[in-house]
Amino acid sequence: MSPSASSFKRIAFVASPTPEARAAIVQLEARYDNVDPKDADVIVALGGDGLMLQTLHRFMTSAKPIYGMHRGTVGFLMNEFSIDGLRERLAAAHTTVIHPLVMEARDDQGGVHERRAINEVSLFRQSAQAARLRILIDGKERLAELVADGVLVATPAGSTAYNLSAQGAIIPINAPLLALTPISPFRPRRWRGALLPDKATVTIEVMEADKRPVAAVADHDEVRFVRKVDIKMDHAISLNLLFDPGHSLDERILAEQFGF
Repeated sequence: MSPSASSFKRIAFVASPTPEARAAIVQLEARYDNVDPKDADVIVALGGDGLMLQTLHRFMTSAKPIYGMHRGTVGFLMNEFSIDGLRERLAAAHTTVIHPLVMEARDDQGGVHERRAINEVSLFRQSAQAARLRILIDGKERLAELVADGVLVATPAGSTAYNLSAQGAIIPINAPLLALTPISPFRPRRWRGALLPDKATVTIEVMEADKRPVAAVADHDEVRFVRKVDIKMDHAISLNLLFDPGHSLDERILAEQFGF
């Protein structure tokens, strides 16, 4: 259910450094004020999808709803921009709840790095040679060897991002699934990935790691020279995205499946 207008008395605005976003925040601050995010009832992000991902990471554990308005390049996660009627739009907005991935990556020095991702966790070759990867699901080997540029695990929210560019499956936003997608696979040539339960743990082991080094990236956070990476959805963290009626994230993802 959508909150009442009184739920959004205190608004915190965040904006990307683009001229369009900076001009927008000046206009919005003049009309609605701008409180410190820690005191806000809602966060309004002004920019593109990159700014939205940064905002989701920044306020990941705050439980504050986040409403984006498009003042950037790509606006898949954003609503249309308007100065007028913001509190009424917030009150009428529909909430989409998403959960991030948590990555635990062990590097060649034995260090363990934990990172979270809204869209995807990707493993990439670091050298001219293809990566050799072993894939386990919940501890059981499912692919003894994948020779490829890499592999990724995507959330439903991220399934239309890099995952789609890598020919991965688009997942409806409310489906309890993860996409496991190879990146430029060489062997096995015909393997196009898998859809997994969102409670599964994906383990990726790097074979010949000294000769074929691999980096792991959670959205924008990179860990280099990884030996083993565990990936799963973090159901303990819920992110609340607000969308205008008729322009919800689930509708956009559904429409993407029929786009060319």
